[in-house]
Amino acid sequence: QVQLVESGGGLVQAGGSLRLSCGASERTFRLNEMGWFRQAPGKQRELVALIGSGGSTNYADSVKARFTISRDNDEKTMYLQMNSLKPEDTAVYYCNARPSPGVAWLAWGRGTQVTVSS
Repeated sequence: QVQLVESGGGLVQAGGSLRLSCGASERTFRLNEMGWFRQAPGKQRELVALIGSGGSTNYADSVKARFTISRDNDEKTMYLQMNSLKPEDTAVYYCNARPSPGVAWLAWGRGTQVTVSS
């Protein structure tokens, strides 16, 4: 059963912007913590940003002040607004959710490719 679907990736020039979307089932969206992750070629998957059910957020240092995570509870969609993109932001981006911090994340989806050209 597909629980999370990422979309919105693409090819953009350095300095440009993209907005990623993560669609989730109602049950999944009720989970306390949701996040965006990315995996670049040859590298491990890394955390980009987290958002709690109450709207609290945390960001990786590499994306602070450039990326903004948000969630629309009515639309059951989570977003990642990415501004001032850099070539090093190139990666497959994934969203995920879990009941609480420290608990295992759900099964990973296919992700969406973001490519930033210099």
